[in-house]
This record gives sequence, C-alpha cells and structure tokens, in this order.
Amino acid sequence: MATIQIRKYQADDDEAVKEIFTLGMSEHVPSSFVHLLKQPPTQMILMCTFCALMASSKSILLPVLAVTLLLAGARQFVVYIFNKYIDTSLKLDLNDITGTYLQQKDTCFWVAEYDGRVVGTVACLPNENAPGCLELKRASVRRSHRRMGIAQALCQTVADFTRERGFAAVILYTSVVQTDAQKLYERMGYEKIREFLLPELFAKVMNFTLIEYRLDLQRDRKED
Repeated sequence: MATIQIRKYQADDDEAVKEIFTLGMSEHVPSSFVHLLKQPPTQMILMCTFCALMASSKSILLPVLAVTLLLAGARQFVVYIFNKYIDTSLKLDLNDITGTYLQQKDTCFWVAEYDGRVVGTVACLPNENAPGCLELKRASVRRSHRRMGIAQALCQTVADFTRERGFAAVILYTSVVQTDAQKLYERMGYEKIREFLLPELFAKVMNFTLIEYRLDLQRDRKED
C-alpha cells in the first residue's frame, strides 16, 4: 500500500506545485459566488432590477433575462478576481520557490508525495506583522487525495519546523468560504484571532472576509 511522504520541494516539483495551487484556488470560485449572492446589496440589486423591469415591460421575459445576465456577470467577476490572484502568485513567490522558501532563513516549502506523485503542498516563512511567528502558506491538496490525512500531516510539518526553530507560534490566513480548512485548523488547535476585510474594492463589494488563526506553540510546550 502506498504511503504518504512529506519532503522538501525540489526543482522537478515545480509544475505539479503550480498545478495544485491553481486548481485548489479555482475550486473556491463556486463557494465565493454563492457568498456574493448571499450579501444584502447583491440581493437588493437583483430584486430591484427584476421589479423595475417587470413593472415597466409588463413581461416576465425581460426581467428574467436581465437578472440572468447580472448573475452571469457576477460570476465572471468572481472568476476574474481569483484568476488575478492566481496569476499574481505565480509571478511572485511561486515563480521562484527555491529562492523564496529554501534559500532564506527560517523558511521552507514541502510537498506531499503519494505513490510517486506530488499531491499536496505547504510552505512557511516569517510573518511580517507578528515578530517571533512563522506564517503557514500555500497549503493545498489535490481533490483526489483529500480525506487521507495529508493536509493535517503538512500542517503538522510546519508546526514541528516552527517549534524546532524556537518560534512562539504559527500564524495563517484563510478566507470565509474555506470552511473545510477552518475545521481542520481548529481541530489542530489553532485559535481564531480576528476577521478582517482586505482593503481592495472587490473585498468590500463581496464582503470577502479573511480569518487569522494562531497556533500557540509555547502553550503546547507548557502543557507537555
């Protein structure tokens, strides 16, 4: 039976890592679209458009068509936002994983290998806003290999790395739509520190909240 191996990133993993990241981020489009539809301003716009056209045209076809086009436009807006984030990430840290995560102090990038195939990723580096803490980043697992404990093993690898280097805690950020990730982090002992909106206009329009989690390793050491 194949086993899961967590190892450091190698240059040959580059294509697989970028594929896992891209597919993983793209999976959040449907849930983000639903999140957008649940927002009161979105519902108000759709309702007002439907009612106004219904009253003026005296026909059901035009308002239905208009609302359908608005929904299609809203979904394309969400797709655009995620594609822009993916493209930016691929041009920044994921464009030079070795230089960003393997040649800098207190940083690392790991992959999870299953049956000779890279199926998961995770990384860490010092958190800019919390001195003495490392930040968990780029955690993702192929859909076909979830529910196998790979994500938890990757996150534990970061926690062990952080503890070995004497840092106080692991910090990470996830979004309001990533409910499975939130459940995993909370099972592993992460505590929700705060929720906040990104300063970008799209985040305000979508009410797209980010959540900051913290795993306090000093507390774990005292309990041990």
